[in-house]
Amino acid sequence: MPATLNTPVVYIVDDEASVRKGLSRLMRSAGMPCRDFASAAQFLAEMDPRQAGCILLDITMPHVSGLQLQVELKQRKIDLPIIAVSARDDADTSNQARQLGARFFLRKPVDDQALLDAIRWVLEDERHQPTKTTK
Repeated sequence: MPATLNTPVVYIVDDEASVRKGLSRLMRSAGMPCRDFASAAQFLAEMDPRQAGCILLDITMPHVSGLQLQVELKQRKIDLPIIAVSARDDADTSNQARQLGARFFLRKPVDDQALLDAIRWVLEDERHQPTKTTK
């Protein structure tokens, strides 16, 4: 059954096919609808900004990084909660991601339970926020 606009979707944005596949499998096993995207450009072209959900965002992607995508989302007034993931574990990258609005910053390889807990937390938090408007 397709997700409605009110059914939260986990958007997985990562340039590595094996990572997208593994994360998609984890989301499905946890009963969470998800969509995966190989690049920031694909995500921007195909996502519906009205769809409830969160973004699981790889920070270190080629062409348009996760940090650059966060800037673009702000410019477009798309306010989906972001959980940043990266193989880089330096304070500068983590701080930049958080300053741009990431709710969590997790290091790859990500612990499955920690990731699921973070997703559930941001989705539950979003349910209790006043309705947001997007362009």
